[in-house]
Amino acid sequence: MGDVLDSYRLLVQGAWITIQLTVYGSALALVLALVFGIAGTSRHRAVRVLNRVYVEFFRGSPALVLMYWFFYSLPNLGLELVPMFAGVLALGLNVGAYGAEVVRGAIQSVPRAQYEATVALNFRPAQRLRRVLLPQAIALMLPPFGNLLIELMKGTALVSLITIADLTFRAQQIRTNTGETVWTFTTILVMYFVIAQLLQLFVRYAERRVDRMLGRGPSRDKADPATVAASAPGGGTVG
Repeated sequence: MGDVLDSYRLLVQGAWITIQLTVYGSALALVLALVFGIAGTSRHRAVRVLNRVYVEFFRGSPALVLMYWFFYSLPNLGLELVPMFAGVLALGLNVGAYGAEVVRGAIQSVPRAQYEATVALNFRPAQRLRRVLLPQAIALMLPPFGNLLIELMKGTALVSLITIADLTFRAQQIRTNTGETVWTFTTILVMYFVIAQLLQLFVRYAERRVDRMLGRGPSRDKADPATVAASAPGGGTVG
């Protein structure tokens, strides 16, 4: 155990790389999820088909295989990616496909009456989305997005196989140098758990902020059951 703790600098360096991969990968995944999720609610068939092609292909492709393809196969086609970019691209594309379905489902879960109100107010489609549908859908997206964020963070352990010195890569180095298998992997297990809890706290904070912005914060008075039932989101779909 002492030998593992003496190598704490390597573990900190690896944890920092893992955090960077998580931030960059989640940023890419969020952009892709929003773009293709909104595309999935479009009235235009061609746009919806584009959504299905992206979602079905990258949701059905293992992140590890994508990493191998970007890092090992693309150079044979004349395009060489740095390891960090290849890892972020693979994770972002894979998790973004799951996120796109979350976005599509959240937008379609906004009560139908909300959409009809925007039509009655003569809002343009972009205005409907920006001012009414997306703000309410975000509150529905955040819990599953939190799960996807943690899944992406755990998926970063795969990048050690394309020469990125993340937390898992550093753990393998320490195990090789010290022969301490149990304590090395127990240590990084705890470190991954701590990172996951920090991400979960961030998501919970974002949920509270969004609820306050939408006026959904918990009331100090006892809520009337009829009021709660009336304010519960419905299951209508947006045309």
